[in-house]
Amino acid sequence: MSGQPASAPPAGSTASHGDGAVDPLLLRRAMGHFTTGVAIVTAHADGVAHGMTVNSLTSVALDPPLVLVCLTRGARTTSAVESSGRFAISILSARQERLAARFARRGEQHFEGLPVTFGALGNPVVPDALAQLECVVENPVPAGDHLVLIARVLRAEFRAGEPLAFFSGRFCAVTDDGDERAGWYR
Repeated sequence: MSGQPASAPPAGSTASHGDGAVDPLLLRRAMGHFTTGVAIVTAHADGVAHGMTVNSLTSVALDPPLVLVCLTRGARTTSAVESSGRFAISILSARQERLAARFARRGEQHFEGLPVTFGALGNPVVPDALAQLECVVENPVPAGDHLVLIARVLRAEFRAGEPLAFFSGRFCAVTDDGDERAGWYR
């Protein structure tokens, strides 16, 4: 410490609720500075394909192969995943920004006018996505206004291409800087 008094935080950065928790809009803006990939989670229930755009997605373990995804509670896609116990994740390419925006709109028939393509395990998938994972729910955890799903990956495939990213409320591109892959990445 330099002995200097701490400077005041930027305006709007300390908003909180009466319980001391940070304001949800402030949290959204702060977390928006964490660049993420963009994916569409899809499920099939009662003869209807459902999907939603997500960016809360991460690999949990390689053995067994587990991923974590957060879905909005009460959404039709979340209900379809809960009822079927399985779903697909399509990780989007930079060329699929329109699909990401389409599946992000709440309350719409996201597949209307689109051909529905199914993966090997019967889940709807987004054609030409950079990667597709088909999963079964292992551990659903209610968390606030979301349902956190830990799921076992039963099938995975990927293809070359540039990813779609999300930063500060906008879709953006990821640029390959040409460096070598990390030594732990095989």
